Amino acid sequence: MLVNIDNGGTLTDICVVGKDEVYYTKTLTTPIDLSECFFEGISKAAKVIYGAGNEEKEGKSNFTKLLQNSSLIRYSSTQGTNALVERKGPKIGLITDEPDLIEKLNQTDAEKDMFQSLIGSRVSVLQVTDDEEEMDLNLVNAINELTTAGAERLIIAVSDQEKEKKYKHFFLLRFPRQLLGSVPVLFSWEFTTDPSRPRRIWSAIINTFLHPTLDNFLYSAENRLRAHKVKNPLLIYRNDGASSRVAKSVALKTYSSGPRGGLEGTRALAEAYGFNQVLMIDVGGTTSDIGAVDNLSILADRRGKVEGIETSFELSDVRSYGVGGSSILRAKDGAITVGPESVGAAPGPACFGFGGKEATITDVNLLLGILDPSTYLNGELNLDADRSRQVVKANVADPLGISVEEALFEMQEAFATKMANSLEDWEYDGNETVLAAFGGGGPMSACQAARKAGIKRVIIPKLAAIFSAYGLSFSNVSQEFEEDITGFSDEEMQHSRKRLLKQAKRHMYQEGYSLKDDCDVHWSVIVENADGSEDTRLTLEEDANHTDDQRRILVLEASYALAHPTITATLPDSNSSVEAKASGSRKILRKTDQNIAEEDVPVYVLDDQPANAAAQGPAIVEGPFFTARVTEGWSFVVSDAGDLILSDNA
Repeated sequence: MLVNIDNGGTLTDICVVGKDEVYYTKTLTTPIDLSECFFEGISKAAKVIYGAGNEEKEGKSNFTKLLQNSSLIRYSSTQGTNALVERKGPKIGLITDEPDLIEKLNQTDAEKDMFQSLIGSRVSVLQVTDDEEEMDLNLVNAINELTTAGAERLIIAVSDQEKEKKYKHFFLLRFPRQLLGSVPVLFSWEFTTDPSRPRRIWSAIINTFLHPTLDNFLYSAENRLRAHKVKNPLLIYRNDGASSRVAKSVALKTYSSGPRGGLEGTRALAEAYGFNQVLMIDVGGTTSDIGAVDNLSILADRRGKVEGIETSFELSDVRSYGVGGSSILRAKDGAITVGPESVGAAPGPACFGFGGKEATITDVNLLLGILDPSTYLNGELNLDADRSRQVVKANVADPLGISVEEALFEMQEAFATKMANSLEDWEYDGNETVLAAFGGGGPMSACQAARKAGIKRVIIPKLAAIFSAYGLSFSNVSQEFEEDITGFSDEEMQHSRKRLLKQAKRHMYQEGYSLKDDCDVHWSVIVENADGSEDTRLTLEEDANHTDDQRRILVLEASYALAHPTITATLPDSNSSVEAKASGSRKILRKTDQNIAEEDVPVYVLDDQPANAAAQGPAIVEGPFFTARVTEGWSFVVSDAGDLILSDNA
């Protein structure tokens, strides 16, 4: 068994890939203690796999049996991404000896916004001096000044790498880490040796902000797994599509790591169906995460961007937008705003009944009739429509001076427009590009957003509700090692290769594998312009023709291959389609030019449909843990893999 867990802001998805079958379930995220939903999710998955009666028969819990039968557990989380979107995290202080650094870090609107939110005025500029006694005193004063101003974590970013090492020595002497209450400090040159000042410092800032969200929980979860005698360590899924042990991962690489799993699944879909370009939209509770697959390649940046800010690390080009199933919808200045604030899982949408007092698209879809309150999350959470009506009336309808019913359509329109606007940040051909919509909220709004964005075809995977968790299954255990070899002779190049191999041997041993016996090794050279504006990845043979005016970085990737699932599917044949079988109907609200009234819409259960089953919208398709809305003017057909393919006939 391969256990994949994708922790979201509202719901946590659990996907267990067995030899012949995929099992899955969901549980509410517990933000106060993430380990609670982590282990509750594993326990629920065990019941799905083994059945409730298995425990009495075998004399041990299903939970224990699943852990003992699991080859590994992979985990991804959007907690850090959501915290960054909502700007909820530790207060950071920055210590530097570069008076112009603040200006360099505030060149764009995105940088100004993030700098103000994460750091603000908590900056201390050290006097430039080589006198060690003065350096020591200045550092102590700076730390005391920033911690008094409320800084909970510090970054020390000095222009000279060797001088920064001296400051680290002084810091450890004056503030040893064994002291209770010691403030965590990240040294910029230690985190990354990227020569670009802005990239290096921004990488340190973002990593520092993301780190505490995951740190305590991950080590706690790993220790609890050891207590259950789990043989293999917990693996963290990273934004680059690989996995690694907790102790071998940096927080920055977890940014949008769950959506990268969705991208891997999307690439597998593209390969199975022969799609050339697929835009992925993963609509979770707090964010919608969007990425692209072009000709089976996942778009990635050598200097990955976080909210438009360039970092020192390679990241897949996944962009997070503050629009999700739990995003707060409010009336403000005569218009409806969508996010980026979210009610998350606690208290959650008002209809969850946990005390939520804000309106969300989940409340809207419940009141429109799209969601069945008794079957939401496979009947595990009975939704309360009265609570939804109260918050929509109080937060949107009354402030705008309209009825609740009118407000629902205005809110639906605002949500779909924001989704569509997010898609339009990408280059695509609406007639050729396919939109892969998944996550808990993707299938409900996909048709409306796609039409607004001019995209004619949508695919909703059968596993849409847990598709990013499923995508984690395509990862290997991998680590990358780099060294700047600009100007190196052939002899120096050989020494560099030996150093990287030595590093890889040590790190992969710590991952639990022998570099020589278990791992694949791949060499490449990244050639950059002097200013780092462009880069090309070459093989060692191609690099033989390099010029000396370019920066060259030798890269060693060491990876251990894990078992991967395969997706087998073909595009439905329109000439052999059959009529889909409706299981019943549902009354939903419909708005015409004259009025708003209820209409009966057929409901189709996806699992009950044969291959090539087709029907016209408006319709509701109930999938496992998700509801898809097929709006008027759209049609759907079910593939032989059970995926839902929708076409805009307008």
